[in-house]
Amino acid sequence: MKKILAFYLLLLICDNTVAQHRLIKLWETDSVLKVPESVLYSAKDKLLYVSNIDGKDPWGNDGLGSLAKVGLDGNVIAAEWVKGFNAPKGMAMVKNNLYVADMNALKVVDTKKGHIVKTIVVAGAQGLNDVTADEKGIVYVSDSKGKKVFIIENDKASLLLENLKGPNGLLWHNGSLFVLDAGGMYRVGADKNLTLITDGMEGNTDGLEHLAGNKEYIVSCWAGQLFYVNINGTKEKLLDTRDAKINAADIGMNAAKRIIYVPTFWKNTVIAYEIK
Repeated sequence: MKKILAFYLLLLICDNTVAQHRLIKLWETDSVLKVPESVLYSAKDKLLYVSNIDGKDPWGNDGLGSLAKVGLDGNVIAAEWVKGFNAPKGMAMVKNNLYVADMNALKVVDTKKGHIVKTIVVAGAQGLNDVTADEKGIVYVSDSKGKKVFIIENDKASLLLENLKGPNGLLWHNGSLFVLDAGGMYRVGADKNLTLITDGMEGNTDGLEHLAGNKEYIVSCWAGQLFYVNINGTKEKLLDTRDAKINAADIGMNAAKRIIYVPTFWKNTVIAYEIK
């Protein structure tokens, strides 16, 4: 009997889906956003930037897209703060400039002026998706349709990774680039080789953020799931809203306060959850 109990205890310890954390819903915006795909938390500006795809086609070259501003209390400051996009998705901040993936280009928004000041066309890109930047201001952008990752230095794009399965979420953290690719989370080495952190998540892995410290991450899956991932590869499911048909696209994160901001895509809202 003791051996049996010890065996089941070992299973519990090894089972990386055992819930150790829970989410507390803090607020949800009014449904006035326009197919929100990505959220970027700005500690400096004390607000959220949200990309609106708008329209019925997530990859539509239709000129309908925009960026929104949302307060940290969930109030929508401006549903269409900056226009002039097609299907904007991931964002990254470099100083006062917001780099936004939009089809085959990065559009740069001066957040002080509130308009697009530059467009960087990424030659060969088919469908740019997520964006991240390192401490030097070097920008990285995933090309989900082209199965590549590009690097942008001095406003010039060059190929970093290719022959991936379907890259989306990117994160520069603790001196390394991390990428989500078709259900797996990987660290990109200096030699451009990928080291698997964990896999087995939904194939439509979307957003990637880190918590305070260097070992814990949150991954969103577009269909409606959130995972808590440890650098050692263990993970647990925090949220599953697939049955309710509520998406969880490219999340934002206040790492210090452990608050996740989830764009619900077709539901036209952003939901804030605190991790306990």
